[in-house]
Formats: sequence, C-alpha cells, structure tokens
Amino acid sequence: MNSKLYRSFPLFSVAAALLAGALAGCAPLIVGTAAVGTAMVVTDRRSSGAQIDDETIEVRAASRLKDALGDRVHINVSSYNRQVLLTGEAPTEAMKQQAEQVVSRVENVRGLVNEIAVMAPTSLTQRSNDTLITGKVRASFVDASDLQTSAFRVITERGNVYLMGRVSAREADRATAIARQISGVQRVVRIFEVLTPEELRAAGIVPAGGTAPLSSPTPAPVTVAPAPSMPAASPAANTAQPAAQPAEPAGVVTTPVR
Repeated sequence: MNSKLYRSFPLFSVAAALLAGALAGCAPLIVGTAAVGTAMVVTDRRSSGAQIDDETIEVRAASRLKDALGDRVHINVSSYNRQVLLTGEAPTEAMKQQAEQVVSRVENVRGLVNEIAVMAPTSLTQRSNDTLITGKVRASFVDASDLQTSAFRVITERGNVYLMGRVSAREADRATAIARQISGVQRVVRIFEVLTPEELRAAGIVPAGGTAPLSSPTPAPVTVAPAPSMPAASPAANTAQPAAQPAEPAGVVTTPVR
C-alpha cells in the first residue's frame, strides 16, 4: 500500500465515520475532526429528536411568519423541547394573534407562550442591550457551581429575561434568583419543564452537586418573576401590552414567583 495513503487512512476513517453519522440523522457540526454537534447532543437534556425538532420549528415558523406578516413585525421564535416562545413587537393586537396562530400550526409544536408586545419595533441600541444582558446571565450561570449551564436557554427582549429548560425545582429557583440580580433586567419569565427526581433519574440527568432535587407538586414551566430593586422600565418597554396566555399543555400551570 502506498505509504502516504496508509498514513492518511486513520484520518480518512474518522471523516467517513462522521459523515455516516450525519447521513444517519445526527448531523453534527464538524470542526477539524471534532464532532461538536454530537457533544451537544450528549450534554443537552433534550433528546436528539427534540433538538432537531426545535431547530426545524424555528426555521419553519420564521419562514411562515415572513410569508404572513412580512416586515411589518419584529418577532423572534425560540423553541425548547417543542415548547415555543414568541418575543418581539407587532404594531397591532390582530398581528400579534395572527403570529400566534401561524406558529401554533407548525408541525411538532406542543405548546406556545406569546410574549409579543403591541408596539413599534425596538431600536438597535435596545437590542444590543438585550444581547449584553443575555451574556451576563449566561456568564453568571457559568460562575454558579451548583448549576449546569447547558440545562438553560436564555432569551432577552426589552430587558425581559426568558429562561427555558428541563430542570429541577431547585435549579429553576436558583437560576431565577441569579437572573433577577443582573443589572438591566426588568423581569424574569420562566418557561421551564420542572422535573421530579423520578423523571430526572429516568432521563439520566444528574443535577450539579449530585444531590436529588426537591420534587415539585405540579410541573410549572411558565411563571413570571418581576425583578426587584431594578430601575423602572423604559417608556418603550412600558407601552407593551400584557401577553395573552394561550392554552397550556396538559400538566402545565402558571404561578407567580414571590
């Protein structure tokens, strides 16, 4: 066998194996010879199927919103374990409701939280501030030794921080407490799937610290927590209309965080 070909054979084999995995539906993002996407599947608390569905839901929803409403709205679609969050702005209540109807019909959507505000689109400065807040929240989660950062998804809109994830009751409360203390946060909206110790064990999840979380009497993925001791919201933020609560999936309740 040609010596050059022989030396390159192991690398070729790795590349071939990764390609086969992608064709089989894993679709990892490959950087050099490292399968980044595969690592994310391993550490993510969603199943690989749910992760793929979430990506597909976001792409399809954005496309259908574009077709239905064009550039008249600024709407962001975030999906976690097939639970969809809509944030952004729409000029009328009718458009807000239309956006909800369009996204609710996307395949595999099992629940939807409509946090679109009826107001003019936010400025580039506001969106930059939101990006900064998101970064601060994520960094604070990294600094917290009793949280697994990969368990949370953070979205910020007009100073409102939205937390998504499959977490224990203790993790939900801990993450909320951290986010509420970040400068610039107006309120914290929790869109969690709160899992009992039995559900965590069945999913093979061991929370940070290795201790069993306290069980929650009823899963409560959607809760709103005002951020105390924070500056008043900007005039633009105060013009937002309260988000209408859509019909919730079975087993989901909405409760305030005191």
